[in-house]
Amino acid sequence: MRVLVTGAGGRLGSAVLSRLRDDGLAVRATSRRPRTGSGVDWVVVDLASGDGLVEAVTGVDAVLHLASSPRGRTHQVDVLGTRRLVVAAGAAGVRHLVYVSIVGVDRVPFAYYRHKLAAEQVVAAGPVPWSVLRATQFPEFLDDLLASSARLGPVLGDRAVLAQPVDLDEVAARLAARLAAGPLGGIEEFGGPQVLRFDEAVRTWREARGSRRPLLPIRIPGRLGRELRAGGLLTEALPRGVRTWGDHLRDTYGGTARR
Repeated sequence: MRVLVTGAGGRLGSAVLSRLRDDGLAVRATSRRPRTGSGVDWVVVDLASGDGLVEAVTGVDAVLHLASSPRGRTHQVDVLGTRRLVVAAGAAGVRHLVYVSIVGVDRVPFAYYRHKLAAEQVVAAGPVPWSVLRATQFPEFLDDLLASSARLGPVLGDRAVLAQPVDLDEVAARLAARLAAGPLGGIEEFGGPQVLRFDEAVRTWREARGSRRPLLPIRIPGRLGRELRAGGLLTEALPRGVRTWGDHLRDTYGGTARR
């Protein structure tokens, strides 16, 4: 199988490339800028304009669509870019398109999630047999969020928000399995092994870093806060990942105290 991976330069993309190479697949990877290395065939593609798309999808059997732009041009990249990709893949005879989304896009009223949900709908309505994998939040995302919040002093957050971190490599393995299984024609969810309250995640994060920064609780208002506290980011789907938030913290910070 020859697989095209969009957005291959990101965190999940790196894990996916490693997994697909280990599985012996021929991989073509897209990036907005020229790249080399990782044992794959890199091509330059801009989903916002469509430049490079036709060449990228030519001759591939499946597309693993990871590319996203949460910090700008989101509609242009995630929705319109996905539509461009689906159309080009259909014309090229691609037999399976797997789209990576997020658990909660259909419940949590967050602007980025609305774009992800719209992209799911584009994939489902397109000419290519498809699968959608919704994953819960990566521990790296939660780690970055806490570090950013703590830069000016206390860690800010709604202590009752619930999260279910899932390991990047385990998501990559799930995606590889989905490629091997063929089109689902539906949505699969995949989450981490444990549900954490925000205040619990902060406590263990502080211990791992040797930090004394306190948690300054705030309450996220409105429907957004209600959904986050009610478990809008969680899934009960099985199987689940096995690596915990604590595993991530030990791997990242080890025994070195950081303040």
